Parts: sequence; structure tokens; C-alpha cells
Amino acid sequence: MTKNELLTNIETRLKTIYGDEYKEEYLSSFTELVENWSSQSFEKTAPVSEENVYLITYGDSIYEEGKPTLESLRSFLNEKVKDTVTDVHLLPMFPYTSDDGFSVVDYRQVDQKLGDWENIEELSKDYRLMFDFVANHISKSSEWFQGYLNGDEKYQHYFIPKDETFDASEVVRPRTSPLHHEYEGKDSVKTAWTTFSEDQVDVNFRHFPVLVEMTEILLEYASKGGTSIRLDAIGFIWKESGTTSIHLPQAHEIIKLWRDVVDFFKPNTQIITETNVPHKENISYFGDGTDEAHMVYQFSLPPLVLYSLTTHDGEKLREWAKTIDTVSDTATYFNFLASHDGIGMRPTEGILTEDEKQMLVEKVKENGGRVSYKANSDGSQSVYELNINYSEALVNKGEDVTEEMEVAKMLAAHSILLSFVGVPAIYYHSLLGSKNYEAGVEESGINRRINREKLELDSVLGELEADSRRKGIFEGLQNMISIRQKESAFSPYAGQEVLELGENLFGLKRKNADTGEEITFVVNLDSRNVEAALPGTGTDLVTGKEMSGTVELEPYQFVWIK
Repeated sequence: MTKNELLTNIETRLKTIYGDEYKEEYLSSFTELVENWSSQSFEKTAPVSEENVYLITYGDSIYEEGKPTLESLRSFLNEKVKDTVTDVHLLPMFPYTSDDGFSVVDYRQVDQKLGDWENIEELSKDYRLMFDFVANHISKSSEWFQGYLNGDEKYQHYFIPKDETFDASEVVRPRTSPLHHEYEGKDSVKTAWTTFSEDQVDVNFRHFPVLVEMTEILLEYASKGGTSIRLDAIGFIWKESGTTSIHLPQAHEIIKLWRDVVDFFKPNTQIITETNVPHKENISYFGDGTDEAHMVYQFSLPPLVLYSLTTHDGEKLREWAKTIDTVSDTATYFNFLASHDGIGMRPTEGILTEDEKQMLVEKVKENGGRVSYKANSDGSQSVYELNINYSEALVNKGEDVTEEMEVAKMLAAHSILLSFVGVPAIYYHSLLGSKNYEAGVEESGINRRINREKLELDSVLGELEADSRRKGIFEGLQNMISIRQKESAFSPYAGQEVLELGENLFGLKRKNADTGEEITFVVNLDSRNVEAALPGTGTDLVTGKEMSGTVELEPYQFVWIK
């Protein structure tokens, strides 16, 4: 793409976003932005491939007393996972006031507890980095919002005051708190739109200078080592009276504009959208497969894998998986099972029945987890997410009765993750075989803290040797990743065929059309031995055994046959 082509694209995007409000000066501002950044140098980055595996973590997930936590994280990663993890997703690493980082005070500074931009630069020498861009909202303690409250002219339109003529009756939100809050301003009480909480104030993208500044920040991240940029809660960034104010065309167009800019300045940087919503809405962020997100979070996968291994029945997962295939040669899925949030249940809408969802709710409660709810437009509430450590969520009480079975079930779940079309991402507590952090919930009253425990470096290194459960999950996942990374059939852009093998089995055939390589994946979803009629012959990459015809799979065993 030439600079002129980029500016033509930007002009088209801006006219679509702002409609009748568009002004010629908008293009002039972006022309200046492009010219300014054209003098900057960006590190080249390679496309994603079967070798890429993301680790999802906070910058202070691993710590040592008296040290910037990014140093401790780097020490841990280099000692334990450097041969397998290629990309490190740093959850918000900026100064914040709440929500464990997602109420950002300053988008341009690194939280002092974590370190500074030099620490980020050092980490980027060893790993590709994914930065979190919390573009929808900012902390009420930020300079931006304090400027709004104190009458600073620059910030008077950076936020969205309550408007009695605005019809918000259809607005979709993931919270039960009020949509607007009041704040004490310098001269009067001011109001602001708050999708998530009183401390997280939505930014007004309808005000053009906001879009310019946010685009500058995006480019700063790409220039400071970000090879992937996660757009947090991005579906909410545009509000329109009488609508749901989620997934509106203007939101999509802003993402497309950002992709144009990133593709021009730093090709192969991944724009990744995070929209915890039903599947069809979620994948709309691919655009036409070439013009919007490079990856979308595969939100339906976590609850459906949990459901399948809970019921020992792969039908729901199988039928949904038939709708998933390659997107394009530049777009694919960001696959995960666990994250800093809970297991989202909205993505199961239209897939699981209310009774099936409730079964998972009851199981999670029985296993020590919590349940979070969202407000509906009719005043009712419905399940939004299940808050629990994923390995604990998987356990069927009275059935998965040994530690060996718990480990095998966790590895079985991740065999699905690692086999599915897309790029795999593993949460640090999943990799480390952690359990529920009950104390975190009790101390904070925040359900999501159950899966956000911070770990002291020497302690976790010791436990990875002495704790057989941690060790079993960690070493098992490391081995699986090592195998996967050598196989071109697992390219994020290689095709996927769902196999019909029976109720308690799940299988895929992955084939790379460029190399001709293919791998057949089969996993036993059951806690008992099950016979599987294989669709071909070959060597199991996990055990090295030759396999053909009908084979017996042990509880939660999986095979990769080549």
C-alpha cells in the first residue's frame, strides 16, 4: 500500500464514521499524522505461523520483592518457557485505579511497580509482545477526565454526558451498574457514560480529536515493541440513540482504519478484537476477512470445551466447529480456554439451552467458583460469565477422582485448543497448573480474582518441581506445544475438517494446502476407555506408536496422527 492509497482509505473511513459531520480538516489531521510517523522506524515482524503460541499474563503475575516485576517475569519466562512460548500478552501494564488494570490512568506510561519502557524493550528482545489497548474507557482519575471535570477546554468533549433526549432503552451492557454516573466538577456536577463501572468512563469517539489521539497511541504501541494489539471491549466504542450501542458500523470502521494504518507502518502486526458476545456478532469483526481484525477472540471455545468434557458428549462442540474454518491468508482465530476474565457464557447463546447453561453454573458453584451476571434491557439478569480456574472447572466431582485424571483432563482440553484452526493462547494459571484463588475473592469481593493470583518467583519455580499436579500440567503442555510447533498442518491458516467419530469423541483433520501435510486429531472426552475408529493410518506424534483401524483411547487421551 502506498502512502496515497493509505490516505485514500483513511478518507473513505472517516466519511463513513462521521457521515454528515465529516469535515475536510479531518483528513488534513490524519495526513499530518501519517507524515509525522513516516519518519519513524518500526521493527519488522514476521507473520504468525504454527510456531506462535501466546502466553496471557499480567506484567506482575510473577514477582520478587524489591524488583520491577517485568524483570521477574522475564527471568521466569527465560528459565522455563523460552523454547515454547513465542508471544507474551501483557494485560494492561499502565497505571490504573481499579479492575486489575482495566481502568487506565495514563495510556502512555508503564506502571512503576512493573518497571518502565526499558523493561518492555528488554522483554521484546526475547518475545513478541501483545499490548492491551483499553480504548473504550479510561479511569476517572486520568488527566483526561479530571480535565473534563475541571473545565479544561481540550477535554470538554472527550466524554459523553447524560442526554435526556438519548434513547438508551436498547443499550447492551455486560454489567448491572448504572449506565451513567455523576461526578463533582469544578463548577458543577457532571455526568458521564460508564459501560463498565463508575471508575471506568467511556471515551467519546464521536469527538474527532479523540480518534486522532487514540490512533497516535496505537502507533506508539507498535513502535515500542507491540507486535499484537488487543482492542479491549472494542464493540462499545460508538453510541447511537435508539440502538444497542454495540457493534455499530462506526466501531467496525474505526477498527478498519486502524488496520490500514498498522498494515502500512508495521506489516504483520496483529490487530486482535475482544468482544465477549454471541459467536455471529464476534466474527463480524473479521470484516471481509482482509480489512478488519487480523484475529478475533474465539469466545465460544472455552464454554463448549468445558461442556463437552463435563458431559462426555462432543455433539455441541462438533456442530459449532463445523461453522469454523479458515478466514483468509491474513486473518484467523485467537483461541483460548482461560483468561484473566471468567468463562463467558454469552457466546453460548443459540448453542447451549438454558438448562445446559444452568448445569455448568451449578457445577462451577460446586467446584468453588463464582457466577457473574449482566443486566438485560427488560430489567432482568442473566449469566454473563463463570469465574473459576479452568482446571478446577473441568473436574467432575465423584468421577475425576485422582490427580492423574485431573491432569489428563486439563491436557485433553488443551489438545482441542492446540488442534483448532487459529493461534493458541494459554493463560499463565493454566500453564502453571494453578487452582482457585479463594483468598483473592474473599479479600476483594471481586469474583474474577479467583483466577488472578500473583506468584512469587522462587516459590513457583519450586512448586513446578515439587507439586506433582503443577508439574504434570506444565510439562504436559510444554511437550504438546513442542510437538505442535513443528507441524505445518497446524498453521493458523491451514484448513480444518470436523470428523464424525461418535458421541464421546471429538476429532479434526487439519491440512495445509501449501505443504500437503495433514494431521488427524482425536480426543477421548470420556473418563473411561473408548474405542475410536480412525479415518486413516499413521504415527501418533504424542506416543510415537503406529495407529490404524480401531484403537482404544484411555480416559481423556488424545492422538495427533500423521
